[in-house]
Amino acid sequence: MILRAYKKEDAAIICSWIKSEDELYKWSADIFNKYPLFEDDINDNYSSQTAGGRFFPMTAVSDEGKVIGHFIIRYPRKDDNSTVRFGFVIVDPEYRGKGNGSVMLRTGIRYVTDNMDAERVELGVFENNEAARHCYEAVGFKEYDHRTCELPIGIWNCIDMQITPKT
Repeated sequence: MILRAYKKEDAAIICSWIKSEDELYKWSADIFNKYPLFEDDINDNYSSQTAGGRFFPMTAVSDEGKVIGHFIIRYPRKDDNSTVRFGFVIVDPEYRGKGNGSVMLRTGIRYVTDNMDAERVELGVFENNEAARHCYEAVGFKEYDHRTCELPIGIWNCIDMQITPKT
C-alpha cells in the first residue's frame, strides 16, 4: 500500500463506499450533513481548506493500483504544528476487516513523522463505531478525552484518541 495526495477523481470512489446516512455521520461527523453525499460536496470542502497549507487529504492505493482508503491530515490549531489530527478515515468495504485500515494509518503516521513537525497525532471516533475504534487501538492510539456530539440524526458520544509516534 502507498499513500498519495488525494485527487478529485477519488471523491466518486469515496462516495460509493458510504451506503447509509449512519455511515456518513460515522465518517464525517457533522461536516456534510446531507445524504447521499456527492463528489462535488467532498471536492468543494477540500478545495477551500487545502489552500491554507494546513489540510492534507490522502488516498491509500493498493499494490495493484486500486484506491482502497482515504483520510485527511490537518493541523487543528492555528500557529501550532505540534499536533495533527486525522479525519475522514475510511476504507473500501471490500478491504475492511483485513488489516488495511491499520496499514493505512501506520503509513499515515510514518508520513507525519517523516514530513511534518508534529509530535502527536489525534483522531476522534464515535462510540457506536466499534470496528474503527478497534482499528485505532490496534495501531496504538489511546483514549484521552470524551465529547458529546449533537448530530442531525442523534446525540453520539465521541472518543478522542492520540498517539505520540516519535517517542
